[in-house]
Amino acid sequence: METFFTKSDKIQNIIKSFNLTKTLFVSSVIIGEPHIGKKSLAKYLFPDAPIVSGENQEKVVQALENHNELIISDFEKLTNQSNFDFSNKRVIATANYLGNSSLIDELFGFIYNMPSLSERPDDIEYLKNKFVQDALCVLMMDNLNIDLKNIPLNLRKNSRSLKKSIYIYLMQHSMQSSEIEEVLYHFLLKNLDGIDGYREYLSLYEKPLIQAGLKKFGSQLQLSQVLGINRNTLRKKIHEHNID
Repeated sequence: METFFTKSDKIQNIIKSFNLTKTLFVSSVIIGEPHIGKKSLAKYLFPDAPIVSGENQEKVVQALENHNELIISDFEKLTNQSNFDFSNKRVIATANYLGNSSLIDELFGFIYNMPSLSERPDDIEYLKNKFVQDALCVLMMDNLNIDLKNIPLNLRKNSRSLKKSIYIYLMQHSMQSSEIEEVLYHFLLKNLDGIDGYREYLSLYEKPLIQAGLKKFGSQLQLSQVLGINRNTLRKKIHEHNID
């Protein structure tokens, strides 16, 4: 069975409402931003219902003919919505936006608005821990030397960007020099061009070196000594790279 975790009051109310109407042949739609768990919630509530995407009109028509209970994801992508009849069917649709509100009212007995991930701090923490453990397993990493508490989380695309930010963070903090060299090699192989490539791409090394040094030592004087360069040269490079 699909698992679904939430401590959001709004989502728990949606679940309660669905459970109260499970015995009725009434169709419902869950609306909200992409990647907030709409489809996972529908599959959790109706694990035996087949699922079909609104991107494929023909498959949706066929599924409606063959099933009395059905999950339709990406409902907003379904064309000719007004031609559908959900009578004596239990359709659970998910959509990123409402579309034709009057038509939605005709097709669905219940309309649920699902909050974005940024409105669900407890759910964010749960997903963060889940994605961290998944990433450590997939990347075959030992997390003993990595700060997992202060991972900068990107929520712009909800769970999708959250997961990506975790994978990127763990990779960045576990790469060895040979792996960094390999990344730079492929980047430069793809992008190196023009007539001043050395100066243009030297910043890939110089800028993070100076930024890390300033963060670590907190002093331009000490950093210039560590790097073995003149303090005026260091100031010049800080200005060239627009380092605050």
